[in-house]
Amino acid sequence: MIMTEALTETPPRMDRALLAKLTGGLGDSHTVQKLCADFGQLYIEFLPDVFHSETGLTMQVHYNGHESGLMMDLIADLGDNVSLTNGQLRNWSPNFVLACGNSFVITLMENLLGALPETIQEPIERPLSQIELDLAVMVYDKIANVLRSGVNASGGFEPLLEKAHNAEDHPKPDEDHIDEYGVTIKLGITLGTVESEFYLVVPQKALLKTVVTMPKSKSQTSKSKKEWQEQIAEQVRRSHVTLEARIQLDTLTLATVSRLIAGDVIPFREKGDVMVDVSANGKDLYRCEFGRAGDRYTVRVKDNVSTEDEILKHLMS
Repeated sequence: MIMTEALTETPPRMDRALLAKLTGGLGDSHTVQKLCADFGQLYIEFLPDVFHSETGLTMQVHYNGHESGLMMDLIADLGDNVSLTNGQLRNWSPNFVLACGNSFVITLMENLLGALPETIQEPIERPLSQIELDLAVMVYDKIANVLRSGVNASGGFEPLLEKAHNAEDHPKPDEDHIDEYGVTIKLGITLGTVESEFYLVVPQKALLKTVVTMPKSKSQTSKSKKEWQEQIAEQVRRSHVTLEARIQLDTLTLATVSRLIAGDVIPFREKGDVMVDVSANGKDLYRCEFGRAGDRYTVRVKDNVSTEDEILKHLMS
């Protein structure tokens, strides 16, 4: 008896890029370049007016080109010195990402707190504080609304944005996540002497169906500079602050200090009520009296060193 073994072969998988092109998820370079430039023009025309009408600050926006690739790679390429927010706009894209250089948010905060533009220098690279992330939420709201006003999304729905976060806290995709092709639209933004960038990371499936139009009116005012400052101040009031207490000790000679060993005792300077200076972020806030309640040492506020406005302004800076 002759037995024939049937061999089955798995057909080769279709090339990822080819499949994306056939299904509308990857465009040719000329089309993508044109659409990204249209987005650039939209932001050049309208974002400076939006910020000026609400903050009184003058800034410039310019188009810095685009990058194509897989969405997760594009987001990773933005680096660590940015904050990000995930967004969606109904009838346009269920997933896009906005990102902004941290130096812009830090500089904007300084301007809103009254610093003179000529005194503001290029910030050091660092993650944003919680208060600065709250300001970034307002920045992203303006960027997203300019986006909504210029794309052909039917229904007039508002963009939905998640909470802004530093790059190091950007959520990782699920293990079964299938990445898609996207594009990063890069826009430079200059405020005073500080230059930074913000970015739109958009799936090409949404981009290729977009018709970018310039809104008829540039009057997109909503909040005044005072309202922005009040919102920041309110966030400061809700923020947790680490306090430090300093107690002045009796003066000793350097020779005595150099010979101190475990078990030696240094007396407080005061012989009666021991006074304590309480500070936060290097700013003296209160003069307090040192004491004890049960098994915990405590301080009792005796006098304010700074006014409430001074304290808030210092903690916001």
